[in-house]
Amino acid sequence: MNNEITSTSTVSRSELSELLSDLVSVTNRLTRIAAQATGESTSPATWRTLSVLSSFGPMRLGELAKQSRVSQPTMTKIVANLNEVEWIRRIADVDDARAWQIALAPKGIRALEEWRDRLGSALAPLFTDLDREELDVISRAVDLLHECTDVRAADVVKAA
Repeated sequence: MNNEITSTSTVSRSELSELLSDLVSVTNRLTRIAAQATGESTSPATWRTLSVLSSFGPMRLGELAKQSRVSQPTMTKIVANLNEVEWIRRIADVDDARAWQIALAPKGIRALEEWRDRLGSALAPLFTDLDREELDVISRAVDLLHECTDVRAADVVKAA
């Protein structure tokens, strides 16, 4: 596929769909390479759970399971393990005194930051030959992805 789309052309829905499919595929590949390169033994579901809490804040177990794309029983185990290492904390749900929300604890924030640093360090050798302009392209792409997903992701997920 030609990944270049000029600003003067109209991007068709199928071109956009194909480009985004390629993006998801290559980012999944990048994630696998990083995990292998770091020798990380912590499950991807654990990091995904911490990332969800970092992005969206405290939430109930069922919502956390849904956001992390695991079953509720699996999330119960993940939360128990995260609680044991003090990476999360349970807080009372302001809407229902009988319920709890799961929130990141300071140790969890540090663990997530350290994991992300390890991923970046592990992947850096793949990109050391890029020049400043190429790195700026990646930086702008990351900014655009943040902008699009931070604002619109909830609407897309609800519509699905």
